[in-house]
Amino acid sequence: MLTDPKEDYARGFIPFLGQKILLDSKPLIPRPETEFWVEKAIQEIPLEQEMRVLDLFAGSGCIGIAVLAHVPAARVTFAEKERRHLSTIRKSLAENHIDPERASIVESDVWRGVAGPFEYVFANPPYVSRARDTADASVIAEEPHEALYAEDDGFALIQATIDGLPRFLVPGGVCFIEHEPFHAERVQEAAAKQGFAAAPFPDQYGVVRYSRVAKPVS
Repeated sequence: MLTDPKEDYARGFIPFLGQKILLDSKPLIPRPETEFWVEKAIQEIPLEQEMRVLDLFAGSGCIGIAVLAHVPAARVTFAEKERRHLSTIRKSLAENHIDPERASIVESDVWRGVAGPFEYVFANPPYVSRARDTADASVIAEEPHEALYAEDDGFALIQATIDGLPRFLVPGGVCFIEHEPFHAERVQEAAAKQGFAAAPFPDQYGVVRYSRVAKPVS
C-alpha cells in the first residue's frame, strides 16, 4: 500500500490524482487510500458553481491541490498547524500551474485560524492510536509523528473536526473525513450529537477508511 518513505522524500515529490505533490518540508506522504476516497469525493462537487472548500490538516496540500486541479470553480483554503509545510503547499501550487488567487493558506490548529463557512470540508487528521500503533515501522521511522498520532485512541482530532462542523459548514454542506476502521462508530455518534449523519465507506482494499458527514435530508 505504501512506497518507501525514505525514497519518496529523497525523490522530493509524489503523484496524487495527476498532480505533482512536493515533499520539501517532509509532510506526511499522501497515501493511495487517501487518493482513492478523495477522487470519489471530488465527483460530488459541482464543476461550474463556485464552491468554498477547506483542506483541513492540509500537510502536503495534496487534497486541496487535487480539488483545485479537477474543479475549475473551486476555491480552497489550506489549513495546517505546522508552519514549515505552508511554503511547500505554495510551491506545489506553482508546480502544478494553479492560480494562487484560488487558494488561501493559513496556519491553523484545527479550526483556530480558519474563516468559513465552506460547502465542503476535506479532513485527514492525525488518527493513529498510540496504544494500538497500526503504523508501519518505516512510517514511524521516517514520517512526522505529529501527523500520525492523536490522543483518545486516535480520535481526539476527529472529534474536534466534527465539533466544528455546525459553525464552519454551510447548510447542505458535506465533510469527508479519513479515519481508522474502528473509529467508524464513534464518528457516527459524534456526528449525531451535532445534528449530522455519518456514513462510513471502504477504500480500494475493502477497509473502512472514511466517512461522509452531512445534515440528514428532512
